[in-house]
Amino acid sequence: MSIEQARLCKVDALEVGRLLGNERAQVVYLDPPFNVGTVFRVREQEKEGPSARASGPVAYVDKWASVDEYIEWLTPRLQAAWSIVSDTGTFWLHLDYRSIHEAKVACDRVFGRSSFLTEIVWSPGNGSKSRNFFGITHQTLLVYTKAKRPVYNADERLAREPFASTSLSMHFTQSDDQGRKYRDRTVNGKTYRYYADEGRALGSLWTDCPSMGANTPLRKETTGYATQKPLRLLERIVRTCSNEGDLVVDPFCGSGTTLVAAVRAGRRALGCDVGELAVTTAEARLTAEKIQFRRVSIA
Repeated sequence: MSIEQARLCKVDALEVGRLLGNERAQVVYLDPPFNVGTVFRVREQEKEGPSARASGPVAYVDKWASVDEYIEWLTPRLQAAWSIVSDTGTFWLHLDYRSIHEAKVACDRVFGRSSFLTEIVWSPGNGSKSRNFFGITHQTLLVYTKAKRPVYNADERLAREPFASTSLSMHFTQSDDQGRKYRDRTVNGKTYRYYADEGRALGSLWTDCPSMGANTPLRKETTGYATQKPLRLLERIVRTCSNEGDLVVDPFCGSGTTLVAAVRAGRRALGCDVGELAVTTAEARLTAEKIQFRRVSIA
């Protein structure tokens, strides 16, 4: 008998609470439309170049008359997602400059400003296309929690980054019996040892999850789905903010990246999307990953 690892549902994010009942999620990650003002299409795999995406089937329409109208649409979906976050869980909202500031105000109003935990600045690594001024080359993830100390696995490999080369050469000058370089620091009479190969705690600027990993036909990870996020980005969120067996939910699951990241890490996953193309793309991806999943509907 196979063990169900993931559930998938074609439904509006508004209904995510009805899918869970009394169950709560340790990580809820929202990657909704960004209010870009365009129609996103799926890349046709047999073609290359701009025509491959321009002529593909429509993934979703990302158009609103104004940012106010967009926030009016987004707010009840924020409320629905917040309602399923566990008492020690985290809520993630992924947007860009077009609406992130208005969305922050909406989140503060819906969740309470004291629930704000941090913001992550993610650099997809695509470079600037602007010739008039400094181009905006980052996206933002707002993080909220209901807990004073939410689950956070500080020793997780993906929660750390290498020390800068100058720091390594200046400070890590000693080696232990196994040849591991380290430095000792004494703070308030207590000495702490840091090993070079463990790296340092990662901060709020993430530059090591390039979007090209998810958006080039040269990589196996790519599904062709518009705005697919890189697996490494979601693996970091899932592995640092949940534990094995926990539930991870993505109410705008797109190509299924969050679901794959969760199951690979030994978590359970639930994904939903209002678009049939998104759901069928996620289905195909889960099948290719040999993930045991079930397509469900609201009772």
